[in-house]
Amino acid sequence: MAKCSECGEYENLPYQCRRCGQSFCAEHRLPENHECPGLDEWDDPGGVFDSGFDDSVEGGTDSGGVGARVKSRIERETSTGGLAGAFRGNMTYVFLGLIWITFAAEFAVLFTLGGGAFSDIFVLSERALRQGLVWTVITSVFSHSPNGFFHIAGNSIALYFFGPLVERYLGSKRFTAMFLVTGAVAGVSQIGVGMLLGAPPSGGVLGASGAIMAVMGFLSVVNPNLKVMLLIPPIPLKIRTITLLYAGFSLFGVVSSGSILGGAGGIAHAAHLSGLVLGVLYATVADGRRSVPNQIGSGGGGLGGGPGRF
Repeated sequence: MAKCSECGEYENLPYQCRRCGQSFCAEHRLPENHECPGLDEWDDPGGVFDSGFDDSVEGGTDSGGVGARVKSRIERETSTGGLAGAFRGNMTYVFLGLIWITFAAEFAVLFTLGGGAFSDIFVLSERALRQGLVWTVITSVFSHSPNGFFHIAGNSIALYFFGPLVERYLGSKRFTAMFLVTGAVAGVSQIGVGMLLGAPPSGGVLGASGAIMAVMGFLSVVNPNLKVMLLIPPIPLKIRTITLLYAGFSLFGVVSSGSILGGAGGIAHAAHLSGLVLGVLYATVADGRRSVPNQIGSGGGGLGGGPGRF
């Protein structure tokens, strides 16, 4: 017995879609009945109907050239039936994996190359931007302080439960763009606010909480009444309430510390708030592929402490 990914009903003999990998009841087993991502490629000969043979072989001439063959190969691999098709509908879990792989890589860099290399690779800071270490705008989104296990665990839990809802609503491509852009902008906002106030975070910033806040802000707009059963304490709360609690936590940190830059625990309040605002703004203009359910079993997230973490 399995639960239909579209309507939530339990099915004794579920159907598994070969395109998106989800399980469905008899009513929603057809791709057009569950808005399968594979439908996007249905009119793409390179994605569905391509036999894999090179038409240029006919007549013994290479009319297309190497460039045409490479382009054809790329189209096949990025189509529904290609290698990249495995990531459609699964980018939330790809990001989760990258977060933990990055966490392990941080220890390897610290123990082998030292703290200077760690900062140059993973930490977004004013110094990094001035020195042209632009990759830290992205690497910092997946990085978390090595001594902040609860920080990475909390972000992972929130992404695991809330990320798939937004990904199914937007589709994997738009969800990927949203996660990376909001995470990067959140970090840059933290640095930018600090520079404007003449007090940039001395240790830089790192963490995925800006992108997580964007996800939660997005859900709070498209379905504010989505009920989430928290693990601790075991009570149901609406996603809108949880998001407001997160936002309230950041605002309280700003008020109590007198600064939007950090305060107690070094939490990056500017990154949290900018991520939330971006998620809310995007939700007001985004159109969804499928609706967000009214309830999920459990969820949560954590805003860890520690210098410059978000």
